[in-house]
Amino acid sequence: MIVEHAILQVRPGQSGDFELAMARAKPLVAAQPGFQSIEIRPSSDDPDRYLLLIKWDTIESHRDGFRQSAEYQQWRGLLHDFYDPMPTVNYYGPSILHD
Repeated sequence: MIVEHAILQVRPGQSGDFELAMARAKPLVAAQPGFQSIEIRPSSDDPDRYLLLIKWDTIESHRDGFRQSAEYQQWRGLLHDFYDPMPTVNYYGPSILHD
């Protein structure tokens, strides 16, 4: 399992519309092979910044699966105009600490 991580900086004043668009976009990613879960967390310091965390089976599930799909084009259409700048995506492996 890997975690896709990105900081989403939304254009000022567009957070409400972004949150509605993200709710519409969630089913597009959730239907993808290898998808496990998604979290979008608002920043406590900046009302226009969000933390995106998506758990995937593998990096390829995201990069070679979702990113190459028709659903990704819909995701882009719903969300990418909100970002300034465009987010950088990073991937993280399993936790080194366990409960």
